[in-house]
Amino acid sequence: MADASLLQELRGVRAATPSVWFMRQAGRSLPEYRSLREGTTMLDSCVRPEMAAEITVQPVRRHRVDAGIFFSDIVVPARQAGLGVEIQPGVGPVFDHPVRTEADVDALPPLGDDYEAALDPIREAVRLTVAELGTTPLIGFAGAPFTVASYMVEGGPSRDHLRTRALMRSQPEVWARLASWVAELSGRFLRAQVLAGASAVQLFDSWVGALSVEQYLAHVQQHSADALAHVTALPVPRIHFGVGAAHLLPQMFEAGATAMGVDHRLRLDHALELLPQGTPVQGNIDPAVLFTSEQARFAEAREVLAAGAAASGHVVNLGHGVPPTADPQVLTDLVSFLHAQGGASA
Repeated sequence: MADASLLQELRGVRAATPSVWFMRQAGRSLPEYRSLREGTTMLDSCVRPEMAAEITVQPVRRHRVDAGIFFSDIVVPARQAGLGVEIQPGVGPVFDHPVRTEADVDALPPLGDDYEAALDPIREAVRLTVAELGTTPLIGFAGAPFTVASYMVEGGPSRDHLRTRALMRSQPEVWARLASWVAELSGRFLRAQVLAGASAVQLFDSWVGALSVEQYLAHVQQHSADALAHVTALPVPRIHFGVGAAHLLPQMFEAGATAMGVDHRLRLDHALELLPQGTPVQGNIDPAVLFTSEQARFAEAREVLAAGAAASGHVVNLGHGVPPTADPQVLTDLVSFLHAQGGASA
């Protein structure tokens, strides 16, 4: 598996052909996913090993991407730890009891042997997936502490994360305890996937772009570092990705990443100017081009390849996740086009 071109790119070794995978490629837009999931809730499907493995493999089978991304959700670890949370259609993750006070943090379940046992379905799903993928790498996945904790504080999705940002300022010690708990939660979730066979990991921070550099450094960076620390001793690349986080790229990299995901708001060559020399990057085709003409899509793909050519390694991806209304054939054709392009020189 170490010779897989995608893993080489993530380690800073250029390949002859571009490597590509898509965030949220597992599920959503695929009819075979919707058929398999029928009658099953999102979170239940994540902890049914055979189903999770099949969903992870479906886009690899269909699109011929260079990696599978483990089918999961950022709130799965919290659910496995014992918190009441469900994904409401059209809304997103909603927690039964928001965590907003010191008493709420005191009531969080301990992350001991029970949590380790609750991760057994995840380990089994990874093992089944890796066996099915063969020589195609599997990327493990977890939500970053800020985003997961924000969901817990807000009780569900939020446009502005006002409660979370207020908690950071008004009760920094309560926030720190909550974020530390989530870092342990997500870090052990990542480690379980790697020990079961995942060849790389991505820590995904959906809402971190809402923070200033000062807020990130004071209240978030250390907790993301603590999450990634669970896998730093393991020989796998660590991708860190945030949405709307161009102003945070150096600080997010310093949290323990070995490669940086960049969303579609910042050109990769500009991102490289902000990051330490030699940092491999991932990204960053605008998902909007999936709904344009083939000519426009391929032009954007060429531009992204050119912008990433100076990087030590570049894994092509979207600048965010696959929209659920995307045409699967468009993704298949985009992968084929990218594979037909020559890679950057080493």
